[in-house]
Amino acid sequence: MALADRRLQRREIITKAVCGKGRKYSTVTHTVKPPHHPSSILGAWLINHQYEAVRSGDGIEVIGSYDINIWYSYNKNSQTDVAKETVSYVELVPLSYVDPKHRHATEEVSAEATQEPNCVEATIGSGGSTVIIRVEREFAVEMVAETKVNVLVDPTAYDDDKDHDFGLGDGDFEDLDSDLLEDDL
Repeated sequence: MALADRRLQRREIITKAVCGKGRKYSTVTHTVKPPHHPSSILGAWLINHQYEAVRSGDGIEVIGSYDINIWYSYNKNSQTDVAKETVSYVELVPLSYVDPKHRHATEEVSAEATQEPNCVEATIGSGGSTVIIRVEREFAVEMVAETKVNVLVDPTAYDDDKDHDFGLGDGDFEDLDSDLLEDDL
């Protein structure tokens, strides 16, 4: 019997599913003013990154912070020091896909830093008293919520008394090694 011949029924299942996704890469600049006028930049690192995700409008906001550490020389490269500064940020990641039939009251959002914030460039500012660093970061966000899924149901599929024909003939099991079957028992 072909599938089209059966009397199929439709059911709606309410389940939790991924109802929205998004991804965003961005670069930002920060200006740090060290206690001394820098002569040269010896290194710049971002550490202690923390963030959380919240639903906001058509997207998900990633709210976070990290510490900027800049190792620099000053006094005509005769001394070194490390300038530290904590910066906070809010990154709105738009959802590229949203299930319009999800239940808004059941929304749960999450974010993952696919690329931890990373300093790609550190330069001395034009006035000579600041350090400008360029940071790249990338987030993938997801929204999980309850939604309806439509499925087709075959009411005869669970009939225990029905004799199922899987199209196997009597000679289909001749190639099986009976010794191997007994070992599994």
